[in-house]
Parts: sequence; C-alpha cells; structure tokens
Amino acid sequence: MVEVGDDSGCGLDIAFAVIGGKWKPLILYHLRAGPKRFGELKRAIGSVSEKVLIQQLRELAAAGVLIRRDYQQVPPRVDYTITDFGITLAEALMPLCIWGVEHRARIEATAAV
Repeated sequence: MVEVGDDSGCGLDIAFAVIGGKWKPLILYHLRAGPKRFGELKRAIGSVSEKVLIQQLRELAAAGVLIRRDYQQVPPRVDYTITDFGITLAEALMPLCIWGVEHRARIEATAAV
C-alpha cells in the first residue's frame, strides 16, 4: 500500500510514494521499450540484487504501474510490462533522465571531491 502525505497542492509526495527508491525509475525506463523478463531487467539495471529487484517489481505491480505475466510454463517464464498508467509516470521521469545526462560530469566531479 502506498502511503501519502497531506494534500499540499504538490503531487511530489504521491509520485515519490510510487517511485521511491533507487531502482524503480530505472525499471520503468527499461520497460518503456516493451516487455522484459526478470533476467533481462537485472542485466539492464546492473548492480541491483535479485531480492531488491523482486521487491521493487512487486511494489510497482501493486501500484498498477506494471503487469507481471506468468506463463505457467516449465521452465518458468515470467515477464513484466509497463501499463498505460506506468507509461505516464515514465514520461514524467524523462526530463529527470535528460537532466542527469546533461549534468553527469558536474555531479560526478562534485562527488569525487
């Protein structure tokens, strides 16, 4: 369940309640291109642990941002697809992605000090 604060006129509390954490925005970024299996997401994201990735995927599914599709096959086949609702969130995050690319060198330089 997503917890939110008081109605302050700014929806950041709502947005961060859904995407809070380091990995959820990256999950959404990688799912924009289409459905991905767990292993594909893990490779695309990199250093996230399996436990944390599973937890983050479950939370995004519970929020209606993505769909977990289990094909009930042996060996197991499960993939994740972003919902239309999730696409609106991913699109809202894209300016932050662009900002990060444009300012990467400056942020990395200040972090190295």
